[in-house]
Amino acid sequence: MTIDKSAAAPPTGRRHGAHTSRGYRVFRVVNAIVLTGVVLVTLYPFVNIVARSLSDNAYIVSGEVNLIPRGFNLVAYRAVMSDPMFWTNYRNTVVYTVVATAVSIVLTTCYAYVLSKKQLKGRTALVGIAVFTMFFTGGLIPNYILVTSLGLKNTVWAIALPNAINVFNLLVMKAFFESLPVELEEAAAVDGLNTYGILLRIVLPLSKAVVATMVLFYAVSFWNSWFAAFLYMDRMDLFPVTVYLRNLIAGATDATSVGGGLGSASDVVQSAATIQSVTIVLTVLPILAVYPFIQRYFVSGVMLGAVKG
Repeated sequence: MTIDKSAAAPPTGRRHGAHTSRGYRVFRVVNAIVLTGVVLVTLYPFVNIVARSLSDNAYIVSGEVNLIPRGFNLVAYRAVMSDPMFWTNYRNTVVYTVVATAVSIVLTTCYAYVLSKKQLKGRTALVGIAVFTMFFTGGLIPNYILVTSLGLKNTVWAIALPNAINVFNLLVMKAFFESLPVELEEAAAVDGLNTYGILLRIVLPLSKAVVATMVLFYAVSFWNSWFAAFLYMDRMDLFPVTVYLRNLIAGATDATSVGGGLGSASDVVQSAATIQSVTIVLTVLPILAVYPFIQRYFVSGVMLGAVKG
């Protein structure tokens, strides 16, 4: 007995498959168009800032600079990079970011690991305390009085400690730790490891993705932060570079003082309209340099932390 293979696959199935394939192709095209538009909209401001930083003041004032520099010059870069205060504030930003990120990662990891233990007494209360701070704060004036009374003003701890634990990052890490197999920790406990040994030797090596993601979140947050330093620092030599940029934009720092190291006053005037753009570019560059090395951990870390709520 022979079987007609053409009868085994009804024509309706082929038509349905072709219809699905066409719909999927349309979806991919629309998706590509939308994502391309998002990328262009996201990149335009940064490319415009770079173009302005390399352009002549006259073209900027006349509004002729969009994506391509006009009247190419590096006067503004020389003006900013010859200012000693810029490099002092830049160094402060690096120190504040490294110290604050290290403190935040240690505290967030320890707190999240504790909250991931369902047998912990008072776990619900600890989670509630953390979540409560997402919606309610003590207020600006009480925080200022607290930081001042503790003697933290004009120190790196005024920036690192009040913002040490971000509740969103805490909950992501907690969910990730809860997704790890309990049997691993039980086996390590049988082998004689205590709680700290399990965390350091078993849990953290398996958590590189989520830890790298949290490092990126915290580092970007502290690098871009300016209000805490503006509030708790009284001396210009203690400001981060973001406060330097804020003062430049607000007019508290004059372009003439920024370009004081230049020999020609006309160069300073010429670069006045581009100094802000140059400072923005120099401030963003370190984050752009570090991000590609952490990018491979970024998506996996967030997705792993989102397995459980």
